[in-house]
Amino acid sequence: MSQEFSVSSFKMLPIYVRTFRITESMAFDEKMFEVFSPSRFITFSFPNPCHSQSSLRVAVLDSPIEPAGTPSVAAMFVPAGLETDWMFSTESGHYQFLFSSPGISRLILIGDQEPLNRDNSAVFNRPSAEVTASLWSKLAVSLQPLFLALFPKSCLENGILDMPILSYVDNVIYSKVLEKCVGSSVGEFLVENVEVERESGIGMSETREFRRRLRFKRMPILVQTEIRIIPQANQNLDSIEIQNIKFKPDTRNLVHPYLPAMAASLSLISSSIDKQIQIGNKPKALCFGIGGGALLTFLATHLDFEVDGVEIDMEVVRIAEQYFGLVKNEHIHINIGDAIEFLDYASKAVKKEKSETSSFGIHVFSEYNVVMVDLDSKDARTSTQAPPMEFVGRDVLLKVRSVLCEDGIVVMNVIPPNKLFFETLVDNVRSVFDDLFQIDVDNGENFVLIACVRSIKHAAKKKKKKNFLSRLELLLSGTYMKSIKKI
Repeated sequence: MSQEFSVSSFKMLPIYVRTFRITESMAFDEKMFEVFSPSRFITFSFPNPCHSQSSLRVAVLDSPIEPAGTPSVAAMFVPAGLETDWMFSTESGHYQFLFSSPGISRLILIGDQEPLNRDNSAVFNRPSAEVTASLWSKLAVSLQPLFLALFPKSCLENGILDMPILSYVDNVIYSKVLEKCVGSSVGEFLVENVEVERESGIGMSETREFRRRLRFKRMPILVQTEIRIIPQANQNLDSIEIQNIKFKPDTRNLVHPYLPAMAASLSLISSSIDKQIQIGNKPKALCFGIGGGALLTFLATHLDFEVDGVEIDMEVVRIAEQYFGLVKNEHIHINIGDAIEFLDYASKAVKKEKSETSSFGIHVFSEYNVVMVDLDSKDARTSTQAPPMEFVGRDVLLKVRSVLCEDGIVVMNVIPPNKLFFETLVDNVRSVFDDLFQIDVDNGENFVLIACVRSIKHAAKKKKKKNFLSRLELLLSGTYMKSIKKI
């Protein structure tokens, strides 16, 4: 992951801890930190050396992976205003930061102690970078005795300690939590509006850029869904605060980094889709993982697909409809349940070549042109991966192939946690499908894997004025289509 988890990145600052003496007493037993202990997570309060009336929250997390040699230690300061955000206040958030920092065995997070009566729905306003850098530099020096106490004993043998200070960096200027929810399967999650640093080429007639995001507490740094939102008409945005702006979803633009790449994969089967449209049939898509429904809405509204979406949690679907512009109608069918169970049902229904109804409450009329898989793992302690391990098995891939038409493709959002996972996925896909393509999302995290039921000649097609490929190119940047590579 570009160490953005679709939302943020890390930057190394040139601050190091050198040899020094402990000059103040600690409120805990220093010896507990002398030994590296896999997956140990400890939090405690510590006096703020820069503000005598306040305290710091210190969290120490040891990697679940035993280091091969001397453990490496890094620290991170929590940005002011984000102390209660799940990214910095939960164990799962700490794990995600740890896994996003290759080679780090022990991660220390330091931030202001959480206020007792803080309103968690308060608006976040990013503080000045200059003020923040100055404060963190002072803290880095003042907290040297604490850092030394938190080093494993094996690190002290050479007498010189180098400890990088990681800095959390993202493009969010302001944010406002709209709602916090609890789903029966996904647990706690939230919806938030954010104002981001404006990207060139988007909304150039506007002075500000706004997004709506969906995040799960179990993986708080990973943005599950992000859409562009547009201020409603007749609002002067010169000085109005984000919580006072009324928005509407923009379903035409796919802004979540990997979604345009997933949609671009349809260019491989554009001629097949054209033939289907010419005889009066809508192309069909099956989407595993709905989130905010941005991909489903895009396919149905702007590419005239009939879409079946599968989501395990009803509460997530409610949020998608209320906040992200998802509309269930004759072209978008939502099915609540487990993805693999749905796949079992769909595979059997297609083989019978007739309409059938099940506990999912849907009808399968024909095979799909595309199956899109946007599912991720549920446990931050095992690093982020997509798709889940159970979806990588050859038996599941065979069922995916069985619901596709002869020119069909399966498109996967892939986040490989390690080389073995990727190799297993590729080997299994090759054993089931004829051709394999890849799109590098270019964010250091995601890539899109495309598998074809039968071999496809990936070459430029002669364009007609109103064919499917032309429409796709109008909606998407041509960059992703040009970067499709056979592997």
